[in-house]
Amino acid sequence: MKELMIGVDIGGTTIKLGFIDLDGKIIDKWEIPTNTSSQGATIVQDLWDSIQDQLSKSNITKANIKGIGVGAPGFIDGKNGIVHEAVNIGWKDFNLASDLTALSDLPVFVENDANIAVLGENWKGAGNQAKNVIAITLGTGVGGGIIANGMILNGENGTAGEIGHITVERDGYTCNCGRKGCLETVTSATGIVRQGMKAIEKEPTSLLNKTYQEKGAITSKDIFDLANQGDQVCINIVERTTDILGFAIANMATIINPSKVLVGGGVSKAGNQLIAGINDAFVKYALPRISEACEIKIAQLGNDAGIIGAAYLVKQKLNNITF
Repeated sequence: MKELMIGVDIGGTTIKLGFIDLDGKIIDKWEIPTNTSSQGATIVQDLWDSIQDQLSKSNITKANIKGIGVGAPGFIDGKNGIVHEAVNIGWKDFNLASDLTALSDLPVFVENDANIAVLGENWKGAGNQAKNVIAITLGTGVGGGIIANGMILNGENGTAGEIGHITVERDGYTCNCGRKGCLETVTSATGIVRQGMKAIEKEPTSLLNKTYQEKGAITSKDIFDLANQGDQVCINIVERTTDILGFAIANMATIINPSKVLVGGGVSKAGNQLIAGINDAFVKYALPRISEACEIKIAQLGNDAGIIGAAYLVKQKLNNITF
């Protein structure tokens, strides 16, 4: 039996797990619910029980497993495998690597969930193993990660790459982080819908308002779809959203000088409509030498990015390799 790595992606509602070979191919994958009761006290035991069960079902022995990579939400000390704070799970200063190593007797490596998604996308997805990459995830919030000189950029205390918390409006909406005008408050699915609701108040005759009256709610997809149909209110929202994203990326790119910017998350399903707008703004705001060297692309791996990236983390740490 060939050597495998276990990739684990811990989310607020589900934990994704997979057996992945050394070439990044998924041999098996599955999910279990995230039990957040009692500050997530049973999560490590739950995931190890599930791994053991799946090993048995798949006729894979523990001797074939090189290690376990784990992506977890929140502020992570990757060097020591400690989750300093994961609000949606309830962990605080929790030594995830130590606890899982004690149960499994395997090497365990831990990183922020957005960072492992970047590793996965760069290893087997849209990044094509580039050395300098910015990845942005546009979902309920805005997450992201940065690869610089082939390595994930962590910073002094694990907070590098918190792209969603770049300030883009000084007097904007209050973010979940407590500050005002973060990128997340404008360009997340939540932020786009907020822009839509504000526009409905000003333009009650718009197609967007008609959709809202019919459905009782609107989504970011509704806004992109209606913009495609020529609704000027929605065109304005899409243009503002992509302009702000392109502006933020241009500023980040001045520091990192990436060859790729990868855009993922639910909002990225808008595809070329989103990417074309971001790219136009990026070219407008960036130094020409920077934009000429950089390609903006939609991420390819979807929900598998996390487990693939977690597996790559094992490969990277054990073999001391970089992209």
